Amino acid sequence: MSRIGKNPISIPAGVTVDVNATTVTVKGKLGQLSQEYSDVTVKVEEGQVIVERSSDNKEHRAKHGLYRALINNMIVGVSDGFTKELELVGVGYRASNQGQKLDLALGFSHNIVLEVAPEVKLETISEKGKNPIVKLTSHDKQLLGLISAKIRGFRKPEPYKGKGVKFVGEVLRRKAGKSA
Repeated sequence: MSRIGKNPISIPAGVTVDVNATTVTVKGKLGQLSQEYSDVTVKVEEGQVIVERSSDNKEHRAKHGLYRALINNMIVGVSDGFTKELELVGVGYRASNQGQKLDLALGFSHNIVLEVAPEVKLETISEKGKNPIVKLTSHDKQLLGLISAKIRGFRKPEPYKGKGVKFVGEVLRRKAGKSA
């Protein structure tokens, strides 16, 4: 039995959940999200969302936990929101933004300019003596993860000095390097 899929999702105040034949729509103070589903039944009862499956088929068991987690992420997103912070580690690495355009100087011959989706709020923090930080905030967890992974992919942290773009709090596996 799926341990994640069995758990009901409590709906906080100010959030409405609408269930159609194949779509769940969640509205809250931060925005609106919708998700299509299949092979499971979704019900709203007494301030809770309950996801049930029709059989113990392997595919149905997999989708049971999946859709429960996706609906939970949507409810948390429209009520609280999600935040990811990326740290630029390296000499001369800089970040700045003008509106939704992120300008990164990562040691290449040119700056990288990335147009960020309007659903994601972008902020850059640069303090003297500290590494620059790019702060991304959104109600859509999937979109936030996609954009932060794309930014990290421009210059992944290398294992010797740790230079590159890393998530704040990420633990890197370091290597010793050459020993003469």
